[in-house]
Amino acid sequence: MNLNDDFSQRVVIDTNTLAWEPSPMAGVERRKLDRIGDEVARATTIVRYAPESYFSPHTHSGGEEILVLSGVFSDEHGDYPAGSYFRNPIGTSHKPHSKEGCEIFVKLHQFDERDTEQFSIDTKKAQFMPGQVPGLSVFPLHSFEGESCALVRWAPGTHFAPHRHWGGEEILVLEGTFQDEMGDYPKGTWMRSPHLSQHNPFSEEGCLIYVKTGHLPD
Repeated sequence: MNLNDDFSQRVVIDTNTLAWEPSPMAGVERRKLDRIGDEVARATTIVRYAPESYFSPHTHSGGEEILVLSGVFSDEHGDYPAGSYFRNPIGTSHKPHSKEGCEIFVKLHQFDERDTEQFSIDTKKAQFMPGQVPGLSVFPLHSFEGESCALVRWAPGTHFAPHRHWGGEEILVLEGTFQDEMGDYPKGTWMRSPHLSQHNPFSEEGCLIYVKTGHLPD
């Protein structure tokens, strides 16, 4: 299936309004955000594990990037509570499960084959660095060949300069409300802006967002 596969178009989705769809594994459900392919796909998805649910062992043929949104996600390598961010590059494998249940943000088949660093970070313990404007703080998660992702915290009333997205920009709002001249985006909003798009972002309430840039085709 193809879903939001035109990367030249801006997409904004309130993920809280999407229905949960069953996956091939009992107790594991999905909210699909973008997708090119069927079960093996280039995909961006929010996945929910019911308590005591498992997914079958699998190898990451295109890499896997995960941010744990709630609960505790686990595999044979460890337990990852809410706020954990980790990357499993091409060729790695695991058997995921969740004892208490969890929700995760997952990006599949979006790795450069040269990007081979495997790691996990507990972002709840992260020390954010000052951003480019007062009120903005940043915790970098990963960067490779012009692609980068980070958590960005906006204090109430923070305004950023208008800017253009070279290589596109993808955002998931984790807390509060993110804003720009085109609208307000509360917690749970996922948005993808194409190469060379531009906006003037701010947050009157304050917010925390996951941001990925430089990864969309021109």
